[in-house]
Amino acid sequence: MPIAISSRFDFTCDQPTDLILQFEAAAIPEQTILSTNTRINCPDIARVAAHDGIGERVLFEAQGKIEVEYEALVEVNRIVPEIAGLAQLSPHDLPGETLDYLLDSRYCQADRLQPFAEDEFGGTSGGARVQAIHDWIAQHFTYEQVSTASTTALDSFIERRGICRDYAHVLIALARASTIPARYVSCFAPRVDPPDFHALTEVFLADDSTPGGGAWYIVDATGMADPRETVKIGVGRDAADVSFLTSFGPSDFGDKTVFVTRRDA
Repeated sequence: MPIAISSRFDFTCDQPTDLILQFEAAAIPEQTILSTNTRINCPDIARVAAHDGIGERVLFEAQGKIEVEYEALVEVNRIVPEIAGLAQLSPHDLPGETLDYLLDSRYCQADRLQPFAEDEFGGTSGGARVQAIHDWIAQHFTYEQVSTASTTALDSFIERRGICRDYAHVLIALARASTIPARYVSCFAPRVDPPDFHALTEVFLADDSTPGGGAWYIVDATGMADPRETVKIGVGRDAADVSFLTSFGPSDFGDKTVFVTRRDA
């Protein structure tokens, strides 16, 4: 079933300010862009490939009020196995491009959580470990807007509350603490409440269809997004890599709306 996306946001820069935007569905094999339309009231923009070649970043210099409107219709073609049954790959068997996702990043300090991960989830590995982490977060966290742009996985781990961004950071940090590559995913999904740009996690585990191989699998610690209906925007080490708006100077954010619905075929 196609996923219909409509979003709009605006912001104001009082002086010339360089910006990076990343807000459009990525054109990748697991999802097909059936139609798309982007409107930005800025005549001179550049597009570059985003992290890991998933999606695009839009770069431009802004001044005054900038309005962005985006609509798309996307067919998701993702294969979704049961995560708990997937095996873990040893670090020496991992593809080189996944190794960055074992390391600490700005918001995900995995090394500090290694003792907890072993104490709480010891005896599990691979997909079973990821499922145990997911279930632990679901049982112990409250979905609540308390975080800021500086809130890290450690902060959220202590507070035991946050929004999708914080849930994703904690799952990423605990997976990396368990020697499982994990990355942050920005996305659209129809069951997100309240409707907004959403964040979840991908973990790299064994791919049963390819002996000795592996693949990335979606896990949503909030439980709101179904991987079969999730439309990826981009991926990164944490939220800093895939923010829908990165400003290299003062900017005042205005309004934002996001609507994501299932569209009958």
